[in-house]
Amino acid sequence: MDERKYTAFGNRLSKVLQHRRKKAAQQGVSCYRLYDLDMPEFPFIIDIYDKHLYVAEYQRQHTLSPEQHAQWLATSCQTISNTLATPPERLHLKRREVIVERQQQYQRNAHTNARFAVPEHGLQFWVNLDDYLDTGLFLDHRPTRQRVRELSRGKRVLNLFAYTGSFSVYAAAGGASEVTTVDMSNTYIEWAQDNFTLNRLPLVPQCFIAADVLAWLPAQARAQYDLIVCDPPTFSNSKRMRSAFDVQRDHPALINQCLRLLAPEGVLFFSTNQRRFKLYDEHLHTPRIVDLTRQTTGFDFEGKLERRCFALRPAAQTSQTASEG
Repeated sequence: MDERKYTAFGNRLSKVLQHRRKKAAQQGVSCYRLYDLDMPEFPFIIDIYDKHLYVAEYQRQHTLSPEQHAQWLATSCQTISNTLATPPERLHLKRREVIVERQQQYQRNAHTNARFAVPEHGLQFWVNLDDYLDTGLFLDHRPTRQRVRELSRGKRVLNLFAYTGSFSVYAAAGGASEVTTVDMSNTYIEWAQDNFTLNRLPLVPQCFIAADVLAWLPAQARAQYDLIVCDPPTFSNSKRMRSAFDVQRDHPALINQCLRLLAPEGVLFFSTNQRRFKLYDEHLHTPRIVDLTRQTTGFDFEGKLERRCFALRPAAQTSQTASEG
């Protein structure tokens, strides 16, 4: 590849870094997205995790031989490392398909057990940039996490498909009276507990449950929670689930189960990374729906984010109350 293209790539990184580093400092975060497939010749996602870089190469059609591709990748990583003043040992490289389903977060790719804590809005979270496809902290949910903390004081909070429990940590830090964290993976439930311990948050009266959310929800009594966070995978056919899950097809039933568990003044935050997702609101047991996608999009995802986020409230509430979600 022409050396000038590597120079242009480096210049792009330097320019964006200058802008986003200031924004991050103003907001008290050290983890943010820097580069998102901005230049066709360099199909990378680059995320900054404090003093480390998470670099994901998206595999695309190209005419390079294996040797040429290896050289291109090495030179690209060197450009990233040099431009961002980060030692190569702190650059964590992953290879991803263009379309990646969320359930792959459970697939372990290595066994380094190398994790470190990163700060976000005065809290701390364990991340692992080597062993899994995902890192332990979804950066695109950062504004929604803040919103959950602001609304949690004195509330009973339920976090479904909780992954490593970052929403649960924010809720507990915001003064929730109790937080229930549900995820299918024992590994991530333990990770969530470690995040609580890291932030010196008591594990009691919190509840951590390793279970299939779709099987767990129907067995719960009504009106137990004031705030529910539901961030399901786009698709999952895990052997630990009763049946395959498709968020576009199955979200009405899932949302209605969540609405059933809400207290009269409660709120459900539902989000999905499904491309071209359409909310089937005509099948939902409430007309009180607010699209929060724009309000919950961080400075580092503007114009790039495909995640959708909605606030839903029980049907009996007034429209004014619903709009405040």
